Amino acid sequence: MDSVAKDEVQTKAVTKLRNKHYYDEFSATYERHRHEGYHAFIDELTTELVSRYMNSETRLLEAGCGTGLILNRLRPHAKVAVGVDLSSGMLRRAVSRSLQVVQGSVNELPFADATFDVVCSFKVLAHVEQIDLAMRELSRVLRPGGYLLAEFYNTLSLRYLIKRLKRPTAISHDVNDEAVYTRYDSLPQIRSYLPSDVQIQTVHGIRVVTPFSQAHRWPVIGPALRMVERQAAVLPGIRRLGGFLLVVARKDG
Repeated sequence: MDSVAKDEVQTKAVTKLRNKHYYDEFSATYERHRHEGYHAFIDELTTELVSRYMNSETRLLEAGCGTGLILNRLRPHAKVAVGVDLSSGMLRRAVSRSLQVVQGSVNELPFADATFDVVCSFKVLAHVEQIDLAMRELSRVLRPGGYLLAEFYNTLSLRYLIKRLKRPTAISHDVNDEAVYTRYDSLPQIRSYLPSDVQIQTVHGIRVVTPFSQAHRWPVIGPALRMVERQAAVLPGIRRLGGFLLVVARKDG
């Protein structure tokens, strides 16, 4: 192995360890506000959108399942629901929910080819530097004719503008939200990441009109925001302005 290749391997290893440390730290406080307001609504909306592509025979994989909040919501819609995550800290909580989970990286999934009917990933891929490799891995474990639902951070959104202007936010005693690699993508960029045998079918927008998460706690305004967000998630044109783009792609076959 030449020096360039060695440097690349070492860089990948350091990035993986840095991300693992970030999420292990984050796991201690991750669910502090996840069961109410904005966060609970986003998980609920995501579940509603993904379940459209599932049935009682579905073999589901969530890549980057964290503590299992969404996987737990999706489990009743599937025959088999499996999660994988890099962080042992996150997975301990998922295990406490009696979820079927394994530790691993989205860049090196510990599953055989064509194992799953639906593969999904939320708020994870934006933090993966080797995104082309990750998309190939997600596609590899997906059966021909199966659906890949992959969420990306959107450059064409109000959330992106706010993130560019705000100060770093602490997520634990030692770590803030800028301690880990984060990437924002346009839809053409996302399309370029997909393997040639995976074609985009549609796009759903998540967090299209919400200016900041605390607004969902306000009387009258919170319920109104949630109603508008549900409509905007599937409305042509407007849905592409979501802070998160949930890309729905199908593997040829």
